[in-house]
Amino acid sequence: MANKINKLFAERPQDKKFLSLYFCAGNPTLDGTGDVILTMQRRGIDFVEVGIPFSDPLADGPVIQTAATRALKNGMSVSRLFQQLKAIKADVRIPLILMGYLNPILHYGIEQFCQSCAEAGVSGMIIPDLPFDDYLSQVKPVADRYDLRVIMLITPETSDERIRFIDDHTDGFIYMVSSAAITGAQHSFDDARQAYFRRIDQMHLRNPRMIGFGISNKQTLEAANANAAGAIIGSKFVTLLDEACGNADLALDSLFDALQQ
Repeated sequence: MANKINKLFAERPQDKKFLSLYFCAGNPTLDGTGDVILTMQRRGIDFVEVGIPFSDPLADGPVIQTAATRALKNGMSVSRLFQQLKAIKADVRIPLILMGYLNPILHYGIEQFCQSCAEAGVSGMIIPDLPFDDYLSQVKPVADRYDLRVIMLITPETSDERIRFIDDHTDGFIYMVSSAAITGAQHSFDDARQAYFRRIDQMHLRNPRMIGFGISNKQTLEAANANAAGAIIGSKFVTLLDEACGNADLALDSLFDALQQ
């Protein structure tokens, strides 16, 4: 069976823009992971990034840092997350991507992690602090055996040469970080950000691109959709999920309202 990420993008109608949401497993409640994912699927979210909480999340802003801290206090762990995902595997049709830092993945074991991903119906992973050389030599060969996609991030500071190298050695999609800063909702993208989006668009990369970091309203969503296959929303949804005490339907209602403004 084809990887769900590849299948999703291969079958995308030309005018279709994808929406992916991130949330941190174990926050605001320890056992809410499955319900959040299935609610997103029912409400039309195209694919989901499930965050693995970590005590030192370098790329994350205060919203996701707080969520990770609460999730760890709640008792979330890598093994518990896999148990929760296995419990809903039969009902999940959309791609699931695990987003986590290298330390807990290495502690779990690369081979074991990839095997558990495959057993739990996970299609790919994002590891923000994974050096590209280590990806090529240590992670990619194992991930390929389990038909998993390792999604790489690029930023406005990433050189064209590096971007093309990433494009040549990855599969699935490229995660375009809107800025070199940490995660967090923003009201608009400035001219420099827009120029970065256009520059990457004009490179005609092999892989589709998704834009994330800072998308929280109609203006930022439209800017992402105009320059990529769609948008990834993290901090805004995490905040709304907290405010809704873990009720994903209410959080999605609030998010869809925000994206119209």
